[in-house]
Amino acid sequence: MRERVRIKVWLIGLMVLAISCGISSAARFSTVIIDPGHGGKDKGAYWGGVRESRLNLKVAQHLEGLLKKRGIRTVMTRRSDVFVSLGARAAVSNRYRSAVFVSIHFNASTNRSIKGAETFYWGNTGRIIAGAIQRRLPSRVKTTNRGIKRRGFTVLVQTRCPAVLVECGFISNSRERSRCSTLWYQQTAARAIYDGLMACR
Repeated sequence: MRERVRIKVWLIGLMVLAISCGISSAARFSTVIIDPGHGGKDKGAYWGGVRESRLNLKVAQHLEGLLKKRGIRTVMTRRSDVFVSLGARAAVSNRYRSAVFVSIHFNASTNRSIKGAETFYWGNTGRIIAGAIQRRLPSRVKTTNRGIKRRGFTVLVQTRCPAVLVECGFISNSRERSRCSTLWYQQTAARAIYDGLMACR
């Protein structure tokens, strides 16, 4: 009986090790494609004078700074308030090998009471990265954890590399909108995304 228990524990240990190794190797990358959602004629969500496209760019810039300090190559799909099509964003990421794609957004709903952060993914490796980011983002910015979700967004399905889309908060919620507009929130969100990426590398 004891021998069977030992064997069972040993097998479980091997499974955990295999899963851990699979996760660490599946998400290895040397380049991060940072995609600040919307821009130019596409403002994204717009509530209370706050334009989503601008918030997306600010968080993206903070994230790029953190990654560069770590010595990781970064590529931005846009660096200013310009329009870039969804297909063009995916095409940028497809030029690079050993890359991950992170699209940064802020959310909105007609139900103004809704708040929180959520992360979307498509493939299996994207799910791993989304989970790592989501385990950090809501608690760091002190908002509701809306979990990870599989969605066929263009920028997720047309990229060849692992891809996630992060919704950092709801600007349709007046309180959260005020918080999202602060430097602290933007830097904290960027750090949470960065830490999630590094946990998968």
